[in-house]
Amino acid sequence: MDFGASMFMTDYAIGPAELGRALEERGFESLWNPEHSHIPLSRKTPFPGGGDVPKMYYDAMDPFVTLSVAAAATTTLTVGTGVCLVIQRDTIQTAKLVASIDQVSGGRFLFGIGGGWNQDEMEDHGTVYATRFKRMREQIEAMKEIWTKSKPEYHGEIVDFPPMMTWPKPVQQPHPPVIIGGAFPHAARRAVRYGNGWVPIAGRGPFGTIEAFLPPFKEMLAEAGRSLADVPITMFGVPQDGDLLKRYRDMGVARVVAGLPPEKADKTLPALDRWAALVRTVNA
Repeated sequence: MDFGASMFMTDYAIGPAELGRALEERGFESLWNPEHSHIPLSRKTPFPGGGDVPKMYYDAMDPFVTLSVAAAATTTLTVGTGVCLVIQRDTIQTAKLVASIDQVSGGRFLFGIGGGWNQDEMEDHGTVYATRFKRMREQIEAMKEIWTKSKPEYHGEIVDFPPMMTWPKPVQQPHPPVIIGGAFPHAARRAVRYGNGWVPIAGRGPFGTIEAFLPPFKEMLAEAGRSLADVPITMFGVPQDGDLLKRYRDMGVARVVAGLPPEKADKTLPALDRWAALVRTVNA
């Protein structure tokens, strides 16, 4: 089982180059950066974690910038958006961003995506809350056309453009994995339909335990003619619990991702050392 780490990159946290090198040196497989463009002061939808929105949510840097820096400072570390709020981004420009970071990283990019929860934030971008997931599906379908065709075009209900030419194309073929974040069952259905992976958050929602969601997820995959090999599970928000992590491993979870607070190196590096010791135990 692979191990990754996620951090909101801010101007008061360890830098992405130093963090990337530290992860690679300790045997981690991946670094993930989430995003929020901004946090409006109004609140139509509550924060999923309860209470006020944490400061790091509105301090977060753009993940394509920070992940590019981390990729440039490493040689084997995979870098991923965890998650990119594609519904708040332009489809054509985001397709170019993904292809560009896959090029400069030598094919080490994972495209984690999500529909988001903050209605006010997405509406500031002109996104309609009620149709955000239709928009996300059409955006990904359109991006796949851009990544794989010399003269792509796409005609959906929300995303629509005539034939064009745009490069670069990604290093990874046919394109970087599209890994869809969110809870069971809705996000799982999206992952089965058009994803190359699924990211649930450990303990969140009515199907928070792997024992609750894995059997029905496998049934969804089988009905679609797919398997866990096609749509592997990446578990976010995992605790430092060796027995639990071994259970994830034994049940077929492909990757677990530890959440790191946005802190300086003097606090982050010892935390990584503790995680690295646990990784060695779990994967022994």
